[in-house]
Amino acid sequence: MKRVFLIVLDSVGIGEMPDAKEYGDEGSNTVRAAATSAYFNMPNMDKLGMFQIDGLTDMNKGTEPKTGAVARMTEASKGKDTTIGHWEISGIISDSPLPTFPEGFPRELLDEFEARTGRKVICNKPYSGTEVIKDYGREHVETGALIVYTSADSVFQIAAHEDVVPVSELYRYCEIAREVCSGKFGVGRIIARPFEGEYPYKRTSNRHDYSLVPPKKTMLNILSEAGFDVLAVGKINDIFAGSGITEMVRTKDNAEGIERTLEYMKKDFNGLCFTNLVDFDMVYGHRNDPDGYAKALSYFDEKLPELIAGLRDEDILMITADHGCDPVTPSTDHSREYTPLVMCGAHIKKGTNLGTRDSFADIGASILDYFGIKEGIKGTSFLSEITE
Repeated sequence: MKRVFLIVLDSVGIGEMPDAKEYGDEGSNTVRAAATSAYFNMPNMDKLGMFQIDGLTDMNKGTEPKTGAVARMTEASKGKDTTIGHWEISGIISDSPLPTFPEGFPRELLDEFEARTGRKVICNKPYSGTEVIKDYGREHVETGALIVYTSADSVFQIAAHEDVVPVSELYRYCEIAREVCSGKFGVGRIIARPFEGEYPYKRTSNRHDYSLVPPKKTMLNILSEAGFDVLAVGKINDIFAGSGITEMVRTKDNAEGIERTLEYMKKDFNGLCFTNLVDFDMVYGHRNDPDGYAKALSYFDEKLPELIAGLRDEDILMITADHGCDPVTPSTDHSREYTPLVMCGAHIKKGTNLGTRDSFADIGASILDYFGIKEGIKGTSFLSEITE
C-alpha cells in the first residue's frame, strides 16, 4: 500500500518568474516578503532543505545535512490563478489564461444572471473581498441586491449577508452563475462569499467555490480510474469540480486542513491525499498582511514534525504551492512566481536538489510514476532522481 500526501500552501511563491513583468508582478517574492516579519520562523522546512532551493539559498540558516528533496517549480501555463496552478500540478498545461474582467462583467451576462436569480446586481467591479462588503454591504442589506465583483483573477464572486440570503440560496445562485459563465465568459471559479453581523460586517467560513470541470484528464482522474483512492482536503474538490475525487472533506482554515490531513494519515488507503491550505492566500496575501502571512507559515512549520511523524514506510510527503501573493507589493492580487517543492519520506534521497523544473506538471507525472503509471498527462517524472 502506497500513499502520497500532496499539500499545496496556497500562494506561497518564492520569487518572480522571468515573465512576471507581463503580469505586473516585477519584484514579487512572497516568502521573502513574509520573512521581513519578526514572526517568520521555519526551522523545520529549513531542515528539509527549503532554503537550498534556487533563489532562496541566502536564507539557509541550518548547517546540518538536509533531510528532504527539493526543487524550484516553474509555471508553464499562462496565468497565475488557483485553478490554472492546481490543474498544472495535476498535468494540464494551459496555453491561454482563463478570462478576466478588469472593467467588470458585460451587461449581457449580468442581465441573464439577474433574470434567472430574480435579484439585481450591485458593484460589478474588481474589488477586495473585505472592502467590498464595507462599501456595498449596507445597500445589499437594504435592497437584497447581490454584490457581484471580480479581481485580477478569473473569478465571479457573489457576496451576501447570511440573514438576507441564506447560505443554501447563495449556493444556488452560484450554481446559476456557473451555468451562465460559459464559453467566452467561462471564468475559472464562481465563489460564494457570505458575510454576517453588523456594519462593517465580517466574512464567514461558508465560502464555496464552483470551478470549471478540467478540460482534460488530470492525475486525479487517472488514479481513480486505475482503482486508487483520491482524497481531497480543503478546496481541492471545488477546484477540480469533483472530477477524479473519490472522497472529500471541506475545511474552514489552515488548522482544520492540517488536522483533516493528519486524520487521513491514520487511515488505510492506497493512493493520493491532496490538501489545499488556503489561509496564506485568502486571509493574508490578498489583504497585504505580511505579519499574518509569516505567522501562518510559522504555524505550518510547527505542525510539520507531526505530519512527518504520521508518514508510513511507503509514504511520500510533497509540499508545494500554486502561485504567489506577495503581501508587501501595492497589488492585492496573485503574483506570477516560482513555487517551492519540498519532499520527504523513508525512501526519499536526503539532500537531493532537483534545481529548477520546467513545469508544475512534473509533480503529477512523478506521483503517477510512483503508482506505476508512466503516461497520461503532461510533465516529466523525477521519481528516479529522488527515491532510493
